[in-house]
Amino acid sequence: MHKRSDKVAETIHETVSSILARGLNDPRIGFVTISAVEVTDDLHLARIFFTVIGDADAKKNSEAGLNSAKGYIRKELGRVLTMRHIPEIIFKYDHSQDYGSRIDSILREIGTGHDGDDSKHSK
Repeated sequence: MHKRSDKVAETIHETVSSILARGLNDPRIGFVTISAVEVTDDLHLARIFFTVIGDADAKKNSEAGLNSAKGYIRKELGRVLTMRHIPEIIFKYDHSQDYGSRIDSILREIGTGHDGDDSKHSK
């Protein structure tokens, strides 16, 4: 059985993704993707994890833009969520994708290193 917080998190994920797809009038926000939403069991706080294409400046600027749009985003969530109190929202950069990319590059390096070794042993 799903907890109510999971259902609220799913709705927030869909709604915020839709808002970003339509576009916010903030040039700081780059190509942002919502990767996950966690809502506390008491439904007072929603952590919205995002990724963005670009460098450290793109991350910083997008986070600043998202934070300045919090009021608008909460108002839009109020139209969708059938709740008396809309959760406070916190935007957090999702580092897991960076971590995954780093592991992929290490595995590629290991893979290319072993390819050379394997050819020596195949004689």
